[in-house]
Amino acid sequence: MAEPEAVADDLDALIDDLDYLPGHFHLEMQLNFEPPSPTPQRARDLKLQREGLRQELELAAAPQRPAVRHLLGAFAFYLEELDEARERFLEVAHEHPGNLNAWANLAHVYGRLGQEEEEEACAARLAGLMGLAGEPEAAGDPQLRAARCLAEQGYAHGFDVGCVSPEKRARGLAAGIALYDKALGYGQQIPVEEKRGWYFTMATLYIRLDGILLELGSEEQKRLPAFNRTLALLQQVLKSEDPHHRALAWCYLGMLLERKDTFSTTPMGIHDCGYSGTDPLDCFGKAIEIAKNQPPILNRLAKIFHFLGKQDMAIGTCNMALDALRDPELNWQAYCTRAKIHIRTYLHDLERAKMGLGGMPDRNHLACAKADLEEVVRVCPGFRTYLDIGQVYYYMGVDAVQELLAVDEAALNQALVFLAKAGESELGAALPELQLLRGKCLRIKGEDANAAACFKRAVELDDA
Repeated sequence: MAEPEAVADDLDALIDDLDYLPGHFHLEMQLNFEPPSPTPQRARDLKLQREGLRQELELAAAPQRPAVRHLLGAFAFYLEELDEARERFLEVAHEHPGNLNAWANLAHVYGRLGQEEEEEACAARLAGLMGLAGEPEAAGDPQLRAARCLAEQGYAHGFDVGCVSPEKRARGLAAGIALYDKALGYGQQIPVEEKRGWYFTMATLYIRLDGILLELGSEEQKRLPAFNRTLALLQQVLKSEDPHHRALAWCYLGMLLERKDTFSTTPMGIHDCGYSGTDPLDCFGKAIEIAKNQPPILNRLAKIFHFLGKQDMAIGTCNMALDALRDPELNWQAYCTRAKIHIRTYLHDLERAKMGLGGMPDRNHLACAKADLEEVVRVCPGFRTYLDIGQVYYYMGVDAVQELLAVDEAALNQALVFLAKAGESELGAALPELQLLRGKCLRIKGEDANAAACFKRAVELDDA
């Protein structure tokens, strides 16, 4: 067996000849283009994205978990949490010894830690798995290892941070899809159910990409091929054994069918896949039916319905999740989503009232949101819940016309208490919206100097 140092040197020489390169730290993602020392805004964005990824890990099917763990490790690396990054990659390497990205990412972390011996050992292990540098090829199908490596990299592009323009976001999503396509080329022998998981992620990336193209006003001919392919991918996902994938596939299908009117003529993919005349509401209904009695899936659907502006459907889905699991410690997501729906509805009606387009907003929405958030604060408080309940108390404390008069001094004080608790966390303290809300509370209370300081801090955080 070759010495580790020789293997590492030979690997550098062979890289240019490779059709793919394992690891996440070379990918053309904004994550890798930023300076290595995190700025406050970058650290905030990474932590927020990591929070969402941890929830993804809870729902992820077993074959997809390595992809999530790799991203968690990459985020920890850029947050200078090198021990955490190493542990995440080691988790994957121990559970899946043939995972190429795990050994490549570990080598990168050990290099940053200055542990040359461990770095070289990881490089040697990677070389063996890839059959490089004269190493005997490891047992197992190298094509499958390559396919999974590429699919994990494609998954990462859906969670990039720092893409400030829609054009950059679109390029990143397209790059992720291209990596999945390459993975499919290598992965002819990938198990069918695992491949359906890839199709699901590809469809998700395509739907997000189509949303950006719509936002940019792109010509429909530019959107059409991807739109038709997304329908075909979802058709395959609907055959999945995973109820999470199947339920969300029906939901995504409903979203696509609602977008068909953005084309001058019905996309041919709708007819090819057998969805001519299919009502989007029927698709949403099938998604809910599959998810019934499964709170994690119902909560995911509720968030999507909330995002789509289907608030009645979102509330109903939250209620189903809570009927199945009432405990706020185990099902806090349903309480939080339902509260957000009530807050959004109140704010929508408030803006209409300010413009003279409607009557006074129904303050019962605030009472409902408060009740839900208090359930969560009681058992598992977090900065986001503190921020949300602080917002509710602010609106309870001001007039429902122009937000200029205090109508409940105690509510305003309670808002400030919760906002202070939110600010105790490093992540909460970095959010400009928290400082903005504190400033609004203090302005209503007549504390203009304190309010001005909060507004100034909000601007500084936004520009950081």
